[in-house]
Order: sequence, then structure tokens, then C-alpha cells
Amino acid sequence: MYTITYKFEQKGLEPVTFTDIEDGQSLLEVALKNEIDLHHNCGGVCACSTCHLYVEQGEDFIEELSDKEEDFIDRAINPRLNSRLGCQCVLLEGAGNIVVTLPDQTQFLGE
Repeated sequence: MYTITYKFEQKGLEPVTFTDIEDGQSLLEVALKNEIDLHHNCGGVCACSTCHLYVEQGEDFIEELSDKEEDFIDRAINPRLNSRLGCQCVLLEGAGNIVVTLPDQTQFLGE
């Protein structure tokens, strides 16, 4: 089981932590199930970059970056070395702690 903390760049949002998260889910799925409105314009099929996030801790607990994902990250707003797409960050079998930061999604409004 995993413990996942979501931090937010958007002002006024405090970090939230979820425990006992089962493997096999993506970070996007976990966010949506816990009422975190992480954008996902393509429906979570690695066809856009709106579920872009930063993995601060626990990158060894999620599936590796694919070439396709890397191509879409290049199109994201403010990509960094630890950028990933939430739909592609599937939790591997096992347990651990993961910390991610969600970019300020208000900058996407109107796109």
C-alpha cells in the first residue's frame, strides 16, 4: 500500500495525504477518486499534457517514463526534470511514500 501526498502550487490549497492506496492505479486516478480536480483533457490516455505534475519523491514506485510520455511533457507548461503525466504514473506492485506537486492549473483556464 502507498501513502501519496499531493502538494499544490495554486495559492490557498494545502497539501493532502492519502494512505492505504493500492498499486496498479495511476496518480491521476488516485487524485480524481479523492476529489482532486487534476485536469485530463484526453481522458488519461497519454494524448495531451494537462495532467502534468512534478514527482518530488517516490519516482522508483511508479512506471518508468516512456518516449511517448516524454514527447507530451515537452509540450507542458513549465516542464522540469521531475515532470511526469499523472495518467502515466502507475503505481508499481509494492508499497512506499510518494510526494507530487500539481502545477497551478488556473493558468490553463481559457485554453
